Amino acid sequence: MHNMKSHLIKAFLLTVGIFAVSGFFSGNASHAKTAKEIDVIVDTSLDRFRKEVKGAEEFLASAKGVLVLPGVIKGGFVIGGEYGEGALRIHGKTVDYYSIVAGSYGFQIGGQKKDVILVFMQDEAMKKFRESSGWKAGVDGSVALVNLGAAASIDTTKIKEPIVGFVFGQKGLMYNLTLEGSKFTKLKK
Repeated sequence: MHNMKSHLIKAFLLTVGIFAVSGFFSGNASHAKTAKEIDVIVDTSLDRFRKEVKGAEEFLASAKGVLVLPGVIKGGFVIGGEYGEGALRIHGKTVDYYSIVAGSYGFQIGGQKKDVILVFMQDEAMKKFRESSGWKAGVDGSVALVNLGAAASIDTTKIKEPIVGFVFGQKGLMYNLTLEGSKFTKLKK
């Protein structure tokens, strides 16, 4: 009997968590940004990246493409998740709009925002990303996350990975993160 109660409680919490997450995501979807709004916040995010990371300008210039997802927000209770929208730019021009969705388990309260920047260093990696209907980090391709120290800078000659990622919080580049399992989907704008 006790075991059945335990299973019922777990099922209830899982159901509540799923509704909380789906409400969180559908709430965000109903407030989906326009293409113009996304482009403005992408510009702001890239400006911050250039100011805070030495060598960023040269690094971006050597990239085949840059996906910028500003203001990715974490939300949920018991089962959390993240959602954000952004743009893929090639040679400084937006070519597509994307969303990011990531789920996680465990106790967490929402509200944290971060900017996610993926820099495609190889044409093949970007082509595979763009042709995918739902590209998943760690499954369809790996992302090498960079977390520089305060005085560090990007050395473009030393970065050989096909996709390089940067995650910014309110206090700068974030550490000990993973994008593994995050799903990137092309939006129709």
